[in-house]
Amino acid sequence: MEKVYQYYRDTIAAYTRRSDNLKKKIHLIGTIRLLLVAGLIAAIWFLKAESWMMLTGAVILFLIPFVGLMVYHTFLSSKKSYADVLISLCNNEMKGLDYDFSAFDGASEKSSGEHSFSLDLDLFGNRSIFQSINRTVTSMGKERLADWFTNPLTDKEEILKRQEGIRELSEMTQLRQHFYVTGMLHPGEKGDIRTLISLTDNKPVFINSLLWKSLTWIIPAIWAVLFVGASTGTVTFAMLGIFFAIAFLISNIRAKQINTLHNSVNKMEKILYTYSSLIKSIEGDIFKSSELATISGRFNGPDGTASRSLKKLSRCIGALDQRISFMGIILNIFILRDTRTAIRLERWIQTHAGDIPLWFDALEKFDAYSSLGGFAFNHPGYIYPEIADTYFKMSGKALGHPLLRRDVCVRNDISIEKSPWFLIITGANMAGKSTYLRTVGVNYLLACIGAPVYAEALTVYPAKMVTSLRTSDSLVSNESYFFAELKRLKMIIDRLQQGEQLFIILDEILKGTNSIDKQKGSIALMKQLVSFQACGIIATHDLVLGELEKEFPDQIKNYRFEADIKNEELTFSYQLREGIAQNMNACFLMKKMGITV
Repeated sequence: MEKVYQYYRDTIAAYTRRSDNLKKKIHLIGTIRLLLVAGLIAAIWFLKAESWMMLTGAVILFLIPFVGLMVYHTFLSSKKSYADVLISLCNNEMKGLDYDFSAFDGASEKSSGEHSFSLDLDLFGNRSIFQSINRTVTSMGKERLADWFTNPLTDKEEILKRQEGIRELSEMTQLRQHFYVTGMLHPGEKGDIRTLISLTDNKPVFINSLLWKSLTWIIPAIWAVLFVGASTGTVTFAMLGIFFAIAFLISNIRAKQINTLHNSVNKMEKILYTYSSLIKSIEGDIFKSSELATISGRFNGPDGTASRSLKKLSRCIGALDQRISFMGIILNIFILRDTRTAIRLERWIQTHAGDIPLWFDALEKFDAYSSLGGFAFNHPGYIYPEIADTYFKMSGKALGHPLLRRDVCVRNDISIEKSPWFLIITGANMAGKSTYLRTVGVNYLLACIGAPVYAEALTVYPAKMVTSLRTSDSLVSNESYFFAELKRLKMIIDRLQQGEQLFIILDEILKGTNSIDKQKGSIALMKQLVSFQACGIIATHDLVLGELEKEFPDQIKNYRFEADIKNEELTFSYQLREGIAQNMNACFLMKKMGITV
């Protein structure tokens, strides 16, 4: 971890020096520009009695360096902005290493109690596992990463491919940071991809018309002939005026269609600049992993790279944006500029209509991969788990929760080697049962999305995970706590009956009913889960469930978290041990608080 801290510290120091130097240069250039303005005013004052040629020369003499310095000022400002955003990123990453992820989006809107495990494992929201990993810079990249979290892979080969891509990208920190900074400097919006894809809805008007293609050459040719004739005296100004009126009429015959085309792409230039910059930052790299190589390959085509193609489209849109300017109107009359631009735009749409979804699918995948690559870089002690071939296996050593501080996190093992197999975990309040369930669940999820896990060793079979740790009642749907829990358990049974292979994690079964019904129901449920050849972990305060190991010695194993009471003090080791819990702490805590038991 010290190497990771040092990398960010070194980057912050280097780019802080660069930002300070750029700030000095920008200030110097601003001063020189101010002096040029003052010099120009002084020159005009002293030369006001001279000829207009001398006055014009003086203005040009001051104006040219002023414009040049203005362009250079813009260039330096963009470089400084890049440095400042990178410094901010590294500072936020340093905070993230110390478990402050507030600078990053946790996608709280994605949290859902209806999902198989999202709410139970605190996947989304503040201080969530998603927030700790998410470094996406496009809305579609965030959606893709969230989808990977909520729909983890179940195919071994796909997981291994993703592991390969994440591992490679974790070593390309400068590329990942450049991609992030580029995206932050030119942020897009949620509907950008739909706007671009909507281009394909435009029906071609000009590109299939031989007449309009011919006119884009005939009109300029006639103008050339008329100007030559006017210079030799064979063409009168009246003839020029007549053809000017004809050319004006021709250039505006299809103005309605051009306006429609312009409205469909209006204000899209900024969108194209944003995404062409992001694509350009990755399309030139040569990747070894198959997933990243496929992504990079999507940006190359027979007519060049995707970023170059998007810039061509941007130039077409820019030309249409200028069509109502004075110069745009003149050029339209003399060379049918609007028609030429419309033909180029329609040709671009025909050529790349099928490429746009592929480009942005690749871009959002890379955005998601970049976040996972950064997560791997920030946790060099994490390992890539092995993926088992047959249902079911989850065997690991020293599993820890990624959101628990590494200096205090107590890590535990897990061993499920076959199906059916259930771990029944008993223990006192606050002893660590729920934390253990979430630790197993989060690491299992990370393994199934191809990310590294917080463990010394881990082997998993990528079955579909389903949990019931945080069932709640609903006033809106007039649904009691107990009924909500029953619905959750029924969903699990229904999926098992349909033949799904599940990894099940349950915390305190049927806690919404009385103790007698709870015991009967819990035992019946456990027997049913075993009969379906399922696997999972059940945490409970009910010690009676521990007796099931005697009835199913080859399918159930008891483990416990103990609360140790010594010298009237309650202590927790948070270490998983075999057997049924011996010490419960409710009465002890009540007495400590002065409540008579």
